[in-house]
Amino acid sequence: METHAAISPIDTQRYAKCVEVSKRVRFDIERDVIRGRQFDFGKKFLPDGLSRVHDLDFLSPAEKRFFSQVQGRTYANTFGLVERFIGAKMLDVSRSYWLGDQVALEALVRFTDEEIKHQEMFRRLEAMAAAGMPAGYRYVPDPNAVAGAVLAASTWAVLGLTCHIELFVLAHYHSSIDPDDNLSELWKDVFLHHAREESQHAILDEMEWIQEDARLTAAQRDQAVNDLIALVGAVDGILVAQAAEDARYFTATAGRSFSAAEAERIHTTLLRAYRWQYIVSGVQDPRFQKVLGPMISAAQFERIAAALAPIVEDVSVVVQ
Repeated sequence: METHAAISPIDTQRYAKCVEVSKRVRFDIERDVIRGRQFDFGKKFLPDGLSRVHDLDFLSPAEKRFFSQVQGRTYANTFGLVERFIGAKMLDVSRSYWLGDQVALEALVRFTDEEIKHQEMFRRLEAMAAAGMPAGYRYVPDPNAVAGAVLAASTWAVLGLTCHIELFVLAHYHSSIDPDDNLSELWKDVFLHHAREESQHAILDEMEWIQEDARLTAAQRDQAVNDLIALVGAVDGILVAQAAEDARYFTATAGRSFSAAEAERIHTTLLRAYRWQYIVSGVQDPRFQKVLGPMISAAQFERIAAALAPIVEDVSVVVQ
């Protein structure tokens, strides 16, 4: 008969540090981020390293800038989407501390509060982007429907997906967004403040995921691995749909006609960019692999790798 692994004692000091940093970096949307400004549509939103616009050598500089703005708009909307289920899951996870470690409870409550604030911020950004970009943009997935589907999976899988998301937020900011001086200042400030708060969330994700893993039997963990694979597949389905929609919007509003071959390259580039941004950059993050690795067996690792292989291979294609 399988038994549950021993759960490690709560590291109250790590939770306390997250609370302390949360208080220090906390921002107000209007006072600290927007500050009465609008987007500068004469500048890019998403940096080239994330947008893969370098694969579209037939675009003019202005078209490349618009391409980055379309992707940036979807980037912000996608964070608003995922934070719907992340906030709900953290409220659920906090239940185990209601009558226990109150420092850990405070850390998770602050986490949830910040995710709700981020959702509001990204709704504001969508309204501001809509005011300055051509009509016709559509964000395909419904946040509540997606959140409901995600939250139906095991807690282990949801925490794994959440940890992956929080870590690629930080990787994108530090490796691509922060170093690029050609981005809209407001857009860049949004993701500076977002990353500062998400850095604490990533630590909490890791701790809660490890705690949840210790509660599982081998059979439960094996099913949870299946759940995580299914969640990544569902994310990819969302990316496929949004890439097609963004390709339609871009080609319809860029100001000129494109050949069938050019339109197909635009669509392909969007899908590869989105797969890199929301899946591959996270699963390849060394910190994510360091957390996941000790939890799973070699066979489970191979299952995950096999499921990801077509996506990784697609992202790795180099346009000649």
